[in-house]
Amino acid sequence: MPDMLVKLYELPDLHETLCRTKGIGVETRRPNPWEKSILSKWVDSTFSSAWALECETAFAAKPASCYIAVEKDTLIGFACFDCTRRNFFGPTGVAEAARGRGVGLSLLLACLHAMRDDGYAYAIIGGVGPAEYYAKTVGAILIEGSSPGIYDFGLLRNTLAPDNA
Repeated sequence: MPDMLVKLYELPDLHETLCRTKGIGVETRRPNPWEKSILSKWVDSTFSSAWALECETAFAAKPASCYIAVEKDTLIGFACFDCTRRNFFGPTGVAEAARGRGVGLSLLLACLHAMRDDGYAYAIIGGVGPAEYYAKTVGAILIEGSSPGIYDFGLLRNTLAPDNA
């Protein structure tokens, strides 16, 4: 999957998006330090252990370089930045039952606006799945020749037999 590039100085309005999701009872915010294990366990069980580790990396930054979406005290989505590499957005995910309500957009925009506030002019969305979505919502463009990109570059492989792992 290719990477995409986003101009952070041409982002859609964040306030309007956050108001829209707040109107349906969803709060988008940075997680508190004591919510780290809850987030990590949820991402591990809902998406993948690799993504959970990236969420844990987000807590090395102060404030954490991630956002969460919460509905009635229940975690329904997350998005990280500056975890895979600096200037990278992702990973991100929304619980299946919460999709299609703008939660993913609020998480995406919250992260991209935070990256802009941190001084970045551009952001890289690594290994995108829904390229059309990112192109439509934030004007992202494909980075030619970026597949497989950083996610397959010099990775440590588990060479232990399953019995020894």
